[in-house]
Amino acid sequence: MFDPIVLARRNIQKLRPYSSARHEFAGTADVYIDANENSMGSPAGGGLNRYPDPLQSDLKKLVATAKGLSADRIFVGNGSDEAIDLLFRVFCEPRRDRALIFPPTYGMYKVAAAINDVAVDEVFLTSEFQLDLPNIIDRLNAETKLVFICSPNNPTGNSIRRDDIVTVLQRAEGLVIVDEAYVDFSVFPSVTRLIDEYPNLVVLQTFSKAWGLAGARVGLAFADERVISLLNRVKPPYNVSRPAQNVAIDALSEPSNIDKWKEEILTERKALKAFLGQLTFVLAVYPSDANFLLVKFTDAAVVYRFLLDRRIVVRDRRSEPLCEGCLRITVGTRHENLLLMNSLTEFAGRTNDAAASKFQQ
Repeated sequence: MFDPIVLARRNIQKLRPYSSARHEFAGTADVYIDANENSMGSPAGGGLNRYPDPLQSDLKKLVATAKGLSADRIFVGNGSDEAIDLLFRVFCEPRRDRALIFPPTYGMYKVAAAINDVAVDEVFLTSEFQLDLPNIIDRLNAETKLVFICSPNNPTGNSIRRDDIVTVLQRAEGLVIVDEAYVDFSVFPSVTRLIDEYPNLVVLQTFSKAWGLAGARVGLAFADERVISLLNRVKPPYNVSRPAQNVAIDALSEPSNIDKWKEEILTERKALKAFLGQLTFVLAVYPSDANFLLVKFTDAAVVYRFLLDRRIVVRDRRSEPLCEGCLRITVGTRHENLLLMNSLTEFAGRTNDAAASKFQQ
């Protein structure tokens, strides 16, 4: 039987977490003079002179209802990046344990590993941007404490096959983290339903993408309650601010706008993909289950600079493995997408003029 407590670093197993004032008293009272707050108020109002709920109880209740999970299986962090960092700090002994990632993928896994002095093994995705299972299984061992699978994957946009994720879960001796930051844009369901069967599964999600709260920095981790307990033991006492909790609560309380935005993004993604596929200097528009498209150009560097000259910023991904010649383009508003399409149409005209001029010479 898999036991995440045993998997954790020994010092974390023995750690007595900091107990904040709001941990020690979580009820209601008329006078709060226990936390050394400024009782006179805050310039911003809104109760910001008081510390927020350290365990985000009200927010977790709504998330639990929305996701069909109990609140003790939910961790709320300062973006999902906090959960990634905490997983290294809780489960990986520096200079001894290892993590496994599958490039091209989200760059913070490798950065968090480096910060925590944890070695990283890499197995590139296949040419179809799927898991290379034979090589992955060959690399898994007792020192592999964390395995990161991004699905839908960033920067490629595609979802990883569910059966392949299950195979990794079955073979890994450590935790398998499935990063679902873009799952709201996918036709494939979340793997959170697998937590009951696989206690070594951690699922990351975020309010930064479909929920439109990137500036609030609210991330989620779903896992076996023992994993969540360990994360709560190590996190800072007040890791998510009161305003961040409140805007996430508001979003969950009235999700109709979110559903409308998602529908618009998917419509725009389809239109943008069709447009890009018609351009002669576009070699490939890869399938996407996210709110962006990975696009391969005949000369991505030239296209990138051309767009910058027109004050349009896309993400240059040419240096990523398997992404040679690729730019990542986020699906914008209809207006933003039209500006992009008009600029690329202008670029196409200039390219054709240059080719014609060269031919005539």
